[in-house]
Amino acid sequence: MGSVKLPTYFPDAMIPREILKKIRRIEIRTKRLVDDVFSGEYHSVFKGRGMEFAEVREYLPGDDIRSIDWNVTARMGHPYVKKFDEERELTVMFVVDASASGRFGSVSRFKSELAAELCAVLAFSAVRNNDRVGLIIFSDRIEKFVPPQKGRRHVLRVIRELLYFKPEGRGTDIPQAIDYLSSTVRRHAVVFLVSDLLTTGAERALAVAGRRYDLIAVRVSDPREQELPRVGTITLTDPETGEMFEVDASSKRFRARFAEERRRQLAEQDKLLKRLRIDSISVSTGAPYAEPLERFFRARARRAGSRAGARG
Repeated sequence: MGSVKLPTYFPDAMIPREILKKIRRIEIRTKRLVDDVFSGEYHSVFKGRGMEFAEVREYLPGDDIRSIDWNVTARMGHPYVKKFDEERELTVMFVVDASASGRFGSVSRFKSELAAELCAVLAFSAVRNNDRVGLIIFSDRIEKFVPPQKGRRHVLRVIRELLYFKPEGRGTDIPQAIDYLSSTVRRHAVVFLVSDLLTTGAERALAVAGRRYDLIAVRVSDPREQELPRVGTITLTDPETGEMFEVDASSKRFRARFAEERRRQLAEQDKLLKRLRIDSISVSTGAPYAEPLERFFRARARRAGSRAGARG
């Protein structure tokens, strides 16, 4: 696995001014979304999914018989039920792909920058709800681990790492990242796996993580990964391997094949995530990310409401 770079934190005064300004801009830009849209929805979607045992008390008419504590009931001679409280805090982990393919963008920013801003929205929503936020940055190795903590200053430091950390690896190893997550975060957590998912062989790791955590896959893409422009002969480079090859982008047939292959890859990814019952969010550098985030929260809220109705 190699050595892991543990977090080193510095006071804001020691952060270069241009870096601090960019982090503050992201905070300001995401504040409205956090305040107006996602803070309440975050609470309704994630809070209440984790429950902690609080106490046992005597059974009352109308209590769910499934909550009866049979051991205490037998000992006391009349029914007692287990009482659970909503977990007061959650652990939210961002497992972020820092492979070389993230340093690509054909519109206004790199995929890695979009990933950082999206994580910022979710992280600020988490700390607003008094949750802990942690970070694992990975490539073909574990690059950085920031243990979960609370507070706005901690979130700002997480954003700084996402924006300015320089990874050593170029490839993508999702199974290794999941293994490291499992070894460092042993309790239940909400986990956002943020990646372009331009890799294979991660099915088993995703299945394991999906059973252990509340796992959400966030797929980050760029329009030029879906469709090539008509620009004649161009040289394409695989950023993770360095392999280069020329293609004739003036060929309508080639562009159609390219787009169809990408659609096939995305459909296979969607099918895999659905089979593993892993929720997903797809965002692109070519479109605002607020809408897919809102769709995700609305879908989760509907499901949570359906489950509550079924229990009632």
